[in-house]
Amino acid sequence: MAFQVSPGVQFKEIDSTNVVPAVSSSNGGFVGSFNWGPVNEIRTVSSEDEMASIFGTPDHLTAKYFLTAASFLKYGSSLKVTRVGTGLLNSASEFEADGTTTSTNILIGNETDYQGATLSGVWQGRYPGALGNSLKVEVCTAGGGFSSWAHKGNFEGAPGTSPYAGEIQSASGDELHIVVIDEDGLFTGTKGEVLETFGFLSQALDAKDINGSALYYKEVINNKSNYIWWGQHDVVLSEAGSTVTTAGSAFANSTTVLAYSLEGGSDATSVPAADIVSGLDLYTDGDTVDVSLLFAYPDANGADDIGDKLISVCESRKDCMAFISPPIEDSVNSSAPTTAVLAYKASLTASSYASLDSGAVYVYDKFNDVYRWIGSAGLCAGLCANTDQVADAWFSPAGVNRGQLLGVAKLAYNPTSAQRDELYVGKVNPLVSFPGQGTMLFGDKTLAGRASAFDRINVRRLFIVLEKAISTAAKAQLFEINDEFTRAQFRNLVEPFLRDVKGRRGCEDFKVICDVTNNTSAVVDGNNFVADIYIKPSRSINFITLNFVATRSGVAFSEIAGN
Repeated sequence: MAFQVSPGVQFKEIDSTNVVPAVSSSNGGFVGSFNWGPVNEIRTVSSEDEMASIFGTPDHLTAKYFLTAASFLKYGSSLKVTRVGTGLLNSASEFEADGTTTSTNILIGNETDYQGATLSGVWQGRYPGALGNSLKVEVCTAGGGFSSWAHKGNFEGAPGTSPYAGEIQSASGDELHIVVIDEDGLFTGTKGEVLETFGFLSQALDAKDINGSALYYKEVINNKSNYIWWGQHDVVLSEAGSTVTTAGSAFANSTTVLAYSLEGGSDATSVPAADIVSGLDLYTDGDTVDVSLLFAYPDANGADDIGDKLISVCESRKDCMAFISPPIEDSVNSSAPTTAVLAYKASLTASSYASLDSGAVYVYDKFNDVYRWIGSAGLCAGLCANTDQVADAWFSPAGVNRGQLLGVAKLAYNPTSAQRDELYVGKVNPLVSFPGQGTMLFGDKTLAGRASAFDRINVRRLFIVLEKAISTAAKAQLFEINDEFTRAQFRNLVEPFLRDVKGRRGCEDFKVICDVTNNTSAVVDGNNFVADIYIKPSRSINFITLNFVATRSGVAFSEIAGN
């Protein structure tokens, strides 16, 4: 505040209530192929049912991706999903507004694609895929077709002249009723089922209802429909004197209901690794995408594109972990699964931000009533999300207490003790099934290139949480004066947080140095601020030794074991 130059009273308010914020460590991220939903766009789902409502139920081609993502949702409640695939096309209505025919189908993966596309046909499927070919749109105008319309029961009355139409393109009889129908029953299982209804919409561009919400039919459909886009979005306004006209497509009043069946939509013809890799690019920016546990369906046999991309994304972000499974063929019906899995591990980039499991799991596909082999990366990532809920991120997700795999009928490869030794030395976490104890993750190693504290999942996740939380809190120090007051303020911010982590068994001890010893005059003159935070991480138990000693009945225990 400026100096006072005349008598008076000034006051100022200083907020010193900053704390280290809680940060998420359970958000999953997945890229794969689905039958419906946006393409190359991140959507967050919280359950398998929600994922099915957005991305469609799986068929035999997409089930492996759907089930891999769903395996995470058995434990975690927040999963970011991205759909990819090659050969995708949206369905479109055959006729344009002027009655001419068109057979043009293009990919409209998301709203950005829609805004930049040259479209034909009155209506477009909201998302690409053959599911869109089941859609039918019926439009009832004010021309008199309402009384014989099969769907009139969904509306309170016939369309007429909107009392809310504005000056642009306003005319009598401007109202419309629009119904979206599941013509072939691919969405609901019932042919002719009504999916959506939109009543008393207007053809006036500036029509608003009594609450100020848009009534213009193109705007309402594009903003609210889950199934269709308006197909001719190039409305052009021109003004000559005081007359405003439009070159947009409007529906002329008709005595019959206008019907538009959509066709030409196609599913992905293939899902190459390049598509998965491209989808993972959406997750590289840690400032805009909050994700902590990243996974995907496994690489094809003999490839490491997807695994290395997962590692690359996590290495660049420094705030999430990659969970990787070996190719399905390395463990399913493999004559030498240990050798195959270790060979795949050797092809991956070493990183403490990634972990590798030992093989595929057999799970039930309720949508198609069959069992399928999928990679277990989603399950291993889900175990970490579950560990966050029942303990803390710095606890190991493996073992009897927190490592139980849910929904697994059997393992493709249940390694013996000798095989587990070989896998664990090679930094592969075995999946095992013990009689009477269940199927579980039985290792917590990362793919770190050398032996250190960071070769364990719980230590890596401890530092991810600490670094993410403290760096977020440190942003409050930006542009402040680098003096002892600011440095003390930072110490007082961080030390209570670390004491809480220590009390919750996250670390054995810590020390924060932020003073003149590391903020020298040269550091201050360079507009820098330095804090050194030392952590002694807690370690998980990987090896237990139990010594049973038999003694003679006349020997006192103190003679053998001391006091």
